[in-house]
Amino acid sequence: MMTMGPIEVSGRDVAITEEAQVGLAHALDLTQVEELDDESSRRKSRVRARTISIKRLSKRELERGRMLFPETEYERPRSRGDCQHGPHAERPCPFVSCKHHLYLDVNERTGSIKVNFPDLEVWDLPETCALDIADRGGITLEEVGEIMNLTRERIRQLETRGLAKLKALGEMAALSDYCDD
Repeated sequence: MMTMGPIEVSGRDVAITEEAQVGLAHALDLTQVEELDDESSRRKSRVRARTISIKRLSKRELERGRMLFPETEYERPRSRGDCQHGPHAERPCPFVSCKHHLYLDVNERTGSIKVNFPDLEVWDLPETCALDIADRGGITLEEVGEIMNLTRERIRQLETRGLAKLKALGEMAALSDYCDD
């Protein structure tokens, strides 16, 4: 066993063997992947969606909301073709109340509003319409999670649940032949 020159470790000089030095050099090569700046090497912290329950709002808050944002009549797209080619083709999509818009979701049963991106404004979203994403074709669970502000695992769970519902609908359609109309 041949020892090499001293190496400084924690402020002390330590002599290590040639084998250890080769092993250390090999380990350092494996761990030294391209140097990244601090921002890109840290994982982005995801701001969780916020749900606003209508039941928890006071009458004063509801009235203030009605005064700040009065109901106005405006021409909305009626079909996918209107969204793509008509006067409503601008992006980001300004129609936040559309069920395909990614900025917020409204629960029809409870009336609660879920703001998917509370830290962003609508015009800051990279994608605003789920139909635009569907038109592009298949994307990974990771990309869907980023677009919807959900984790990859939650997207996988939703995919499994949706596929099970589609399978159940297919089975129900097969049984409709046996029903009397």
